Amino acid sequence: MACVSDESWVALPKMLSERLALRQEDRHDDEQPSFFGSESTAYRLEKVFPVYALGIPKPDSDPVNPASVSGDPIWDAVREEAKLEAEKEPILSSFLYASILAHDCLEQALGFVLANRLQNPTLLATQLMDIFYDVMMHDRDIQRSVRLDVQAFKDRDPACLSYCSALLYLKGYHSLQVHRVAHSLWSQGRKVLALALQSRISEVFGVDIHPAAKIGEGILLDHGTGVVIGETAVVGNRVSLMHGVTLGGTGKEIGDRHPKVGDGALIGASATILGNIKIGQGAMIAAGSLVLKNVPPRSMVAGIPAKVIGYVDEKDPSLTMKHDASKEFFEHVAVQCRDTRSAGGHSSERTHRST
Repeated sequence: MACVSDESWVALPKMLSERLALRQEDRHDDEQPSFFGSESTAYRLEKVFPVYALGIPKPDSDPVNPASVSGDPIWDAVREEAKLEAEKEPILSSFLYASILAHDCLEQALGFVLANRLQNPTLLATQLMDIFYDVMMHDRDIQRSVRLDVQAFKDRDPACLSYCSALLYLKGYHSLQVHRVAHSLWSQGRKVLALALQSRISEVFGVDIHPAAKIGEGILLDHGTGVVIGETAVVGNRVSLMHGVTLGGTGKEIGDRHPKVGDGALIGASATILGNIKIGQGAMIAAGSLVLKNVPPRSMVAGIPAKVIGYVDEKDPSLTMKHDASKEFFEHVAVQCRDTRSAGGHSSERTHRST
């Protein structure tokens, strides 16, 4: 199979770099670079990453001159981490070179990693790389999202040791980025190819996201295993989803039939959310819950079926990842429940006596 032998593992990145260099030479003078072009709506990334998680709106998208941009801080960090890892583990040096150090930008490295993870005998790594490069190098929204997503993994997942480890190993990150490419293809009308990528994501990563689903940026798919997101689902920005989460429909109905998750929501492991319902901004869904009704903003719901059991103080609980309510909280809820039942019992007794 392609990109598996020792020779091709190292030679392929060089070949791809040369191919991309030729494409750059063939580009017309009036065309702009894909990410930091003068007409780019991107803004200085060194200002984006420290503040994006706070919910601060994007500044006005003034054109950015490539010469005025100091660089891509995420890509710089990935390369430095890869160099350090190669020194610590010489046995991985060829792997790290082929996957990261041989490439010129994050998009190239990500496309190489994803292609080698998803390849099979009939869908070759070289073909997949062409697909990923073609989409990512021409879609500034995806270029922004892949960086905000990797920052989300680094910030919120304590098991994520570095940007480099997220790029190389975390299947939650990988499945999310392949979905972004598949969604772009679906929007272009290339639905068969988009569905082929969905199928490979499901087979390789155990994550099933319909290519039509709309997913925001700064997303964490922690572990990713067992996540299912339906066709008309919408996931806002800065959302964290644990493993086993389902955003599904309730039957064979067609049309808009899947959940809409607001910005900053935190959805616990194995939570099931069904139907065209709204999960409010900053809401927290407890692990194992079955949600069948709208969830108010910044509320905490739990149970089967899920009910509101309290409210969260944080604007975006997805960022703190605190989805274990304290013992004091549950004791307070239990006391309230007991008092309510007692009051109801006394009321019934008085009513019975009066009759």
